[in-house]
Amino acid sequence: MKCRRLTVVIAVSVLAWRPCAPAQAISARRLLINQDFPDPDVVKTGACYFAFSTSTGQVKVPVAAAPAPDGPWRGTGDALATPPPWAKPGGGFWAPDVTTLPDGTFVLYFASTVGASGQMCLGTATASEPDGPYQPSGDQPIGCAAGDGGDIDPQTFLDSDGTRYLLYKSDGTPTGPPAAIWSQKLSPDGRTLAGTHSELIRADLTAEKGVVEAPSVVKTLSRYLLFYSADTFTSSGYHTCYATAPTLSGPFVKADSQFLSTDLLGGRVDTPGVADVADGHIFFHGWLSGGRSARGLSELPISFPGDTPQLG
Repeated sequence: MKCRRLTVVIAVSVLAWRPCAPAQAISARRLLINQDFPDPDVVKTGACYFAFSTSTGQVKVPVAAAPAPDGPWRGTGDALATPPPWAKPGGGFWAPDVTTLPDGTFVLYFASTVGASGQMCLGTATASEPDGPYQPSGDQPIGCAAGDGGDIDPQTFLDSDGTRYLLYKSDGTPTGPPAAIWSQKLSPDGRTLAGTHSELIRADLTAEKGVVEAPSVVKTLSRYLLFYSADTFTSSGYHTCYATAPTLSGPFVKADSQFLSTDLLGGRVDTPGVADVADGHIFFHGWLSGGRSARGLSELPISFPGDTPQLG
C-alpha cells in the first residue's frame, strides 16, 4: 500500500555521556501520534514509514504509515489478520516488530499469552505488504524458554554479514534470575530460532528497579549500541539507556548516564521509553496528558558521532 492512498487519520500532530539533553534536542522533539500507540516499532520500506504498536482496544496490532518520519501519520487499521491458535483468546499482542526477508516477505514478531499456561511467549506472522494483513506462522510460539518467566519485547537485528537475530526480554522470576535481554540467531526463513540464546545485559543497577526491556540495536562504524528501557513502565522513573559492545555477543557495557528521561527532555515527554531507531530518528512513547492511560508516539533526530548516540 502506498502512503498517499491511506485514508484513516490516527493523529498528526547514551547522550554523549552528558548529564542532560541539549536544548536543541528538546525543542526538536515531535509528538507524532497523540493517542494511545504504546511500544512502537518503526520501519522504512521504499518511500513509506510504517509504525506498529501493542494492542489498543479491539485492535490486535495497530499500524500507521507516513511519507516522512515527522508525518503526517495515518492509520491503516489492524496489521494482524487473526490471532495465532496458541494465544489466549481475547488476549493482547505486545511490542510488535517487523522485518523484511530477502524474498520480500514481511515478518511480524509479537508477544502474547499462551492459552494453556498463561506464560508470555513470542510468535510470528507473515504478509506480502508491510502493513499486512499478517497471517500467523505455525501452531506454536517460536520463543518460550524454560526458566525465563516469560519472553516479551521481540526486536530483530540484521547484521552486516546478513545474519538475522532476534532480541527479546526475559521477565525473570521473584526467586530466580532478574529480567534480562537476550539475543538468538534466526533461521533464513525468519520464523525459527537457531542455536542457543546469549544474555546481553541484565537488570543489575539500582535505578533499573529489576527491569530492563524493549531492546533495539544499532551498529555504528565500530560498535554495537543496545538501547533499552528500565524501571517499570508506570513509574515516573521509567527511562531509556544504552550499552555498547565490540560485537553483538558482547560484552555490553552500560553507559554511565541515562539517554532519555522525563527530566532530560525538559518535562516535554512523560517517561520516554521503548525506543526504536530508524533512518536517523529515534522513536519512543510517553504518557499523554499527565495521566497513565495512553502513550503517544514521539520522535527526535539522532546521530552517532564517534560511535556515540547524540540527539538533535
